[in-house]
Amino acid sequence: MHDGDDDHTHAHEPGQAVDAWKHDGVRVIRRDRLDPNTAQTPGMFRQAAISAARVGAQKIWAGTVAIQPDAETGVHHHGELESVIYVVSGRARMRWGERLEYVAEAGPGDFIFVPPFVPHQEINASTDEPLHCVLVRSDNEAVVVNLPDVEAVEPPETVYWVDPIHKQPG
Repeated sequence: MHDGDDDHTHAHEPGQAVDAWKHDGVRVIRRDRLDPNTAQTPGMFRQAAISAARVGAQKIWAGTVAIQPDAETGVHHHGELESVIYVVSGRARMRWGERLEYVAEAGPGDFIFVPPFVPHQEINASTDEPLHCVLVRSDNEAVVVNLPDVEAVEPPETVYWVDPIHKQPG
């Protein structure tokens, strides 16, 4: 029977102090301590929370993005990285493709997945409310490749994610 006094020494090198996790364990990054010194794209404001430089992350990068009402970002991609965008508040309109020929929208609580090398653009679909999102990428660095010379197709084709469980609306 276990009495609850587990000192976690099994997870450390022999002789290593248990309090080694004090500074090398869990970290809380406060919202007012995010780092704006990260790769940027015109039209949006990114701030890093989790990165190699900030916390020693080896496999992920995470941060926030804010887009002002009725604004759109420059076209860009994130190289080999996979990206996840979680919409906290506002309405995100995503355009993607070689000429931004596809479009979809997401609202609060929705997740957006962006595969490697996909050219895309984030748009705040609201004319009066800022768009706030959380970003997570599959590496510890903030790779951003801005693509300034993309001529967008108008109008773009609306795309719905459809599989046997999630049917197209309408």
